[in-house]
Amino acid sequence: MRHLLSSVTRPALRQAAFAATAAGVLLMSVVPLAAQTPDPSDIAEGARLFRQKGNCQSCHGWAGDGRKMDSQMPDGANLRETRLDRASLIMTIKCGLPGTGMPPFDKFAYSDGRCYGLKKADLDKSGHRMSDPPATLQNREIEFIADFMFAKIIGKGAMDHAKCVEFWGEDNETCKEFPN
Repeated sequence: MRHLLSSVTRPALRQAAFAATAAGVLLMSVVPLAAQTPDPSDIAEGARLFRQKGNCQSCHGWAGDGRKMDSQMPDGANLRETRLDRASLIMTIKCGLPGTGMPPFDKFAYSDGRCYGLKKADLDKSGHRMSDPPATLQNREIEFIADFMFAKIIGKGAMDHAKCVEFWGEDNETCKEFPN
């Protein structure tokens, strides 16, 4: 299935992405943010949301490695190898990715230009229809998922037995498929 952006939409997306990145860099240079370690209960809630309400594992796999759980779902990215920072990850969860199977989890995505500066009419004009998410998520729920993903998935490398045990908090049947 081809997901090509029209020549009108591709520059608009690039320009919106550049503007969002520039605004983020400017904001970070003006307002210093203290890095905080997420509370373990926030990480646990993010794991629950990843697996259940967001059903992220259907496309990305339980370990976020792109080994999807449901053959009917689109192929999800290997999140263990992503280079997204926290703000970009949150934007991707909220807005999805036009032209891919990644749905927007923000209830109001594309209603008012909050997502890449685009509205539903812009997507329709370019021939893109965003996939429907299994559920919409509140901002705090998206932040919990991001906390979980940075604690357990992003930048953690390929899954192995030790990482599986750490991921689940115990050795279990799932971890037996990975060598020690």
